[in-house]
Amino acid sequence: MSKPSDQPSLRWDDNAIVTLDQRSLPHERRPLRLDTVDDVIAAIATLAVRGAPSIGLAGALGVALSAYTHCSPDVTGGGQQAVRADARRLVAARPTAVNLAWAVDRALGRLADGPDAVLAEATAMIDEDRVVNRQMVAHAVQAVGDRCPQRPLRLLTHCNTGRLATAAVGTALGTILALADAGKVTEVLVDETRPLLQGARLTAWELEEAGVPHRVCVDSAAAAAMSQGLVDCVLVGADRITARGDVANKIGTYGLAIAAAHHGIPFIVVAPESSWDRSLVNGWDIVIEERDADEVTSYGGIRTTPGGTRAYNPAFDVTPASLITAIVSEHGVHHGSEVRA
Repeated sequence: MSKPSDQPSLRWDDNAIVTLDQRSLPHERRPLRLDTVDDVIAAIATLAVRGAPSIGLAGALGVALSAYTHCSPDVTGGGQQAVRADARRLVAARPTAVNLAWAVDRALGRLADGPDAVLAEATAMIDEDRVVNRQMVAHAVQAVGDRCPQRPLRLLTHCNTGRLATAAVGTALGTILALADAGKVTEVLVDETRPLLQGARLTAWELEEAGVPHRVCVDSAAAAAMSQGLVDCVLVGADRITARGDVANKIGTYGLAIAAAHHGIPFIVVAPESSWDRSLVNGWDIVIEERDADEVTSYGGIRTTPGGTRAYNPAFDVTPASLITAIVSEHGVHHGSEVRA
């Protein structure tokens, strides 16, 4: 029997994309069926589908949906131009994660061969992502072992980087689960990841399902946990990595990196090659998505701030390469001197 982490997080089924609605977790496992490009865009924008690799794969399958709509033999008009317009809309759904543009462009590259070829490319990417994640996790387990005490570890992670965020297995959380399988984890501190609680809702759910000891950590308590010796290593994912190794990831990552550096704790980024954007050198050139103020000024549909209060709600921040111990991809471990331009 396959582990839950090996099961694909999204699949093609009878001209639709089927996945779990991540907005309903952990309380309900609600299947989500996406029949149109508009459905895919809405799912990505509202974080029903989220995680850089996962939204890339959803975007590629979205191109297949568009290709069947506009380029099938019995369809007239529009054609490839309509598909390319849909592709631009898919990429714009979340601008920070480079995986989305990468996957959409790759699927578009097969458009001239017809809808079946586009779908074949998108589904091949799902299979590849599963293989890539296993390779990446193996390298990351070694990277942690080389930099941490040789005993069961106390790990801290931010946001969700498990199978929900990828095709399967996961990146940083996949590494944590592999370490736990090997008996090398005492406890995982899971940052709640405000304002949408991807850590408290999703990462805690994956760890509970895997039977790994964990506690949810108030985001603002992470530095205190480090100061009290509760953290041996920080493991996070990435949505975009520049040529010199600056990393855009879920908001709050930069603060964790500063705290980890102050306390001498390894800070390791685990992300696939598709998360690299070597057209950018400086991380501050990365476009950072800003989300609706209601995510901050309300909680559970109830307003928690005075009327008229505005919010600063960036979805991501940028951690400079100088604060990162190592970046791990399917190609191995990149150290600071190997990454920086």
